[in-house]
Amino acid sequence: MPEIGTEPNPLRVAIIGSGPAGFYTVSNFFKHKDLTVELDMFDRLPTPFGLVRAGVAPDHQKDKSVMRAYEKSAENPNFRFFGNVEYGTHIKLADLTARYHQIIFTTGAPVDRNLNIPGEDLIGSHSATEFVAWYNGHPDFANLNFDLSQESVAIVGMGNVAMDVARILSKTPEELRETDMADYALEALRASKVKQVYLLGRRGPAQAAFTPPEIKEMGELLDSDVTVLSDEALVDVHSLQYLEANPDKNAEKNIAYITDYAARERTGKSKLLTVRFLVSPVELLGEDGQVRAVKLVKNEAYMSDDGSVRPRATDVVEELPAGLVFRSVGYKGVPLPEVPFHESWGTIDNEKGRVQTTEGEQVTGLYTAGWIKRGPTGVIGTNKTDAQETVQCMIEDLVAGKILQPDDASREAVDMLVHERQPETITFDDWKRIDAKEIKNGEAQNRPRVKFTNVADMLAVLKR
Repeated sequence: MPEIGTEPNPLRVAIIGSGPAGFYTVSNFFKHKDLTVELDMFDRLPTPFGLVRAGVAPDHQKDKSVMRAYEKSAENPNFRFFGNVEYGTHIKLADLTARYHQIIFTTGAPVDRNLNIPGEDLIGSHSATEFVAWYNGHPDFANLNFDLSQESVAIVGMGNVAMDVARILSKTPEELRETDMADYALEALRASKVKQVYLLGRRGPAQAAFTPPEIKEMGELLDSDVTVLSDEALVDVHSLQYLEANPDKNAEKNIAYITDYAARERTGKSKLLTVRFLVSPVELLGEDGQVRAVKLVKNEAYMSDDGSVRPRATDVVEELPAGLVFRSVGYKGVPLPEVPFHESWGTIDNEKGRVQTTEGEQVTGLYTAGWIKRGPTGVIGTNKTDAQETVQCMIEDLVAGKILQPDDASREAVDMLVHERQPETITFDDWKRIDAKEIKNGEAQNRPRVKFTNVADMLAVLKR
């Protein structure tokens, strides 16, 4: 039999998850022109692209342009997409090991970490992930409700996702109308009574996790002023010392914007976004089961033994009125059936993308990339180098003969299995029809697209 990885006997790889890490796995493999590889990608949703579609803010359309590169990868005849097919439900690990030489999991980090404070289960307390997925039209979250009749909202966290939530809540209906936000979210936000939005960070301005473009954009909102408390805008002496020894252009830009906002006067806009630093929520206070306020403790910065600047609580506390609270303090992956998982890290156990047991032994043929591999760090492009590392390991293992020995690695064997288990499987050509319909619906409203927000409507497009 010809060597595996040649044209007569291609390397067969299954990719579970169709977000950036999954598509960068595809493009990295196709760069190896001396290798013949057939890549089958599976996603439980009919729509590909993961968080680029369902997580990137709808008013940041430029960030979604990476989908064009993913589409180019999908044009390769050695690539196939199986949408509406869920790992663990329609296909199991044994099904894949019997039909592929290698399997890579790129399922991301889809759930929020909790605050682990009293009152977190009160009505009006939500994860930012739920809200983001809701306004982006993710089918799993389309039926959620958020009480936007509340005038005061607190967002716990200082990352870009927290900034997205704050910005969406602070924008006017006219600003949001130009996006591909779900129609039901547009209607709900049009009726919003939110007037005060608070961003709460436990660390100081020098340690803010958001990027300069995100904080800059906050000062350009049409009908929302932005402010920072003057004492909280000051950079502590420890942070100044750290930045002198470890220059950071992003931190310096963030500090400049924050300093500017602290000096700004209100201009009479109808909303106010207040960015708070060195405060931590210690309890959500409620009334009749509903969030009414956030109990905050004031922090102070100190230099830790490892040389980093960290916050610690003081004895100063305050209550911040808020009828709606979103937590955005980090994300974690969820376990996949029969795949070794590190619970506390929220990642698949691995070494450079090679899945391993809790004892540190490599699991032949299993790999991972993206947030489920390394945790929720970096931006979309970070997944490119991350996937490159894993693909390199996969090729090394192929050369070393450390691959699975499938019973039947033919494309036909996969087709037969998948369509037997899930007759309503979506191909990439099917997705392109759904995509074209969304774009056409958007043209009538001068919007990028009007999204389908439930699977039934997506499938109905294919039956017309």
